[in-house]
Amino acid sequence: MKGIAGTLLAVIVVVFAGTGCVPGGKYKTLHKKSVDFMNERDDFKADNLELSMKNREMEARLAAIESELTGMEEQRVVLQKEAEEARSDYNALNNRYIELQKAQEDLIRGNVAETRRLLQELQAAQETLQNKEEILRQLESGMEARRAELDELTFELEKRSARLMELERILDAQQNAVRELKKKVSDALFGFENNGLTVTQKNGKVYVSLDEKLLFKTGSYNIDANGRDALRKLATLLARNPDIQIMIEGHTDDVPYISSGGPMQDNWDLSVKRATTVVRVLLEGSGIDPNRLTASGRGEYMPVDNRKTADARQKNRRTEIILTPDLDELYRIIESF
Repeated sequence: MKGIAGTLLAVIVVVFAGTGCVPGGKYKTLHKKSVDFMNERDDFKADNLELSMKNREMEARLAAIESELTGMEEQRVVLQKEAEEARSDYNALNNRYIELQKAQEDLIRGNVAETRRLLQELQAAQETLQNKEEILRQLESGMEARRAELDELTFELEKRSARLMELERILDAQQNAVRELKKKVSDALFGFENNGLTVTQKNGKVYVSLDEKLLFKTGSYNIDANGRDALRKLATLLARNPDIQIMIEGHTDDVPYISSGGPMQDNWDLSVKRATTVVRVLLEGSGIDPNRLTASGRGEYMPVDNRKTADARQKNRRTEIILTPDLDELYRIIESF
């Protein structure tokens, strides 16, 4: 269960767009979806923990009932043996009583006391037999009730186990889909990877990170020819995989942007403009549905290296294309718990 929860948390995390960096309506929608996904993740974690505790509780109850049934079965065997012995004693006494009835005159003359004793023994034996048979019936009735409860618990445990297995199957399929997507992206961008471009897999998504030097000149949002070539190769792959959602994030370093009086005022504006420029290149002649793409700017507020060095700032000046496989089937399984 721990592996499932960890993987599920990794799959559900959604990277949110920076405040004020996405068109108003689309940002609100994305923000709401992000909050919903986080709530679903938390609910699932709680449900998953509760489910694990319930499974352990049911397994403990099953073990206790099975042990109780074993003891009751042993008791039933002992009582059944005692009932058979009592029945045998009763039959023997009854035979003796019949013999006494045949010799009634002799008994009346000299064996009245013996007859009374035998009658008392016969009555006591009959009562003992009836008591043992009643105890045996009660025991068997209790065992039937326990078996019914055991069957019900077993059925519920099997249903829960089947749903957990289905969830594990979906999670494995999602992980395989992400691994396959990463391989396809790496193959499509062969020659660019490790030359200003990296492809990584984390949190159930594929991240394509492009250094500033591959796409833009310092302070600019115009993409050079080499960067356009890489983006078009990626666009060709994405057009053939319509279930992949695409988010483009622009990132800058912490050096303040010096405005020349144009529309851009700061690093926020620059990061957003770079993201929307990448979106337009991906859409050019690719046939990708624009509804699949989201552009956002992170400015300087999500660095990969917090040091105040030239090398760290160069790492932070980047554009990330985040690819997310379709998670609808996974969400349907989660909602069924």
